[in-house]
Amino acid sequence: MFGNGLIKGLRITLKRFYGPNLTEYYPEVKPNLPPRTRSSMALEPEKCISCGLCVNICPNQVINLTSEKDGNNKRVLKTYHMNIGRCLLCGLCTQSCPTGALRLSQEFENAVYHREELQWDMIARSKRSNKLSGKEG
Repeated sequence: MFGNGLIKGLRITLKRFYGPNLTEYYPEVKPNLPPRTRSSMALEPEKCISCGLCVNICPNQVINLTSEKDGNNKRVLKTYHMNIGRCLLCGLCTQSCPTGALRLSQEFENAVYHREELQWDMIARSKRSNKLSGKEG
């Protein structure tokens, strides 16, 4: 009666011991994330039409944007701030965006030491990520 459990436990232990190594060598090797990973938010300010749908649909009131009208009586995005500390990453704001300017990204290294660092200026972040990726000169 007790021998079967012991043998079964030893079999599992030996299988793990001689089987493939499951350790990931992070941060030297970045993990290969699935395409539907929800880790962060990304904004393309040039696509944003300042309609405010993302602000209105957010259940936690994470998004705050300001805009002004230009010479053609068209809205132009001035500021776009997100309080990521309150964000659920539910994706409602990205689904409501008619131009696809706001999207969920796979950037997962979002750990900070201070709560104030969770107040993201999305326009500045997009410019910084464009410089890092070489899209903007």
